[in-house]
Amino acid sequence: MPTSLETELRERLLQTDEEFRALSQKHHELDVRLHELGARPYLAEGEQVEEVTLKKRKLQLKDRMEHIMRGHLSHYATAASASA
Repeated sequence: MPTSLETELRERLLQTDEEFRALSQKHHELDVRLHELGARPYLAEGEQVEEVTLKKRKLQLKDRMEHIMRGHLSHYATAASASA
């Protein structure tokens, strides 16, 4: 579960960081498509491949967003320790 600092940082990045916002939007789009596929009782072979591909891409996007957030969190930690 994200901490309040992580939640606050995520909201700030969504407002101020173009790359983070684009990654988040694409992640959401893939999530919507995966829910559409998951709601079907049967997936054709091509849809099964699409589902696996979408899951991998969604994970890549999440990893990149986490990388951006970690960079900002470490920057805040460095700044906080320097001012202490």
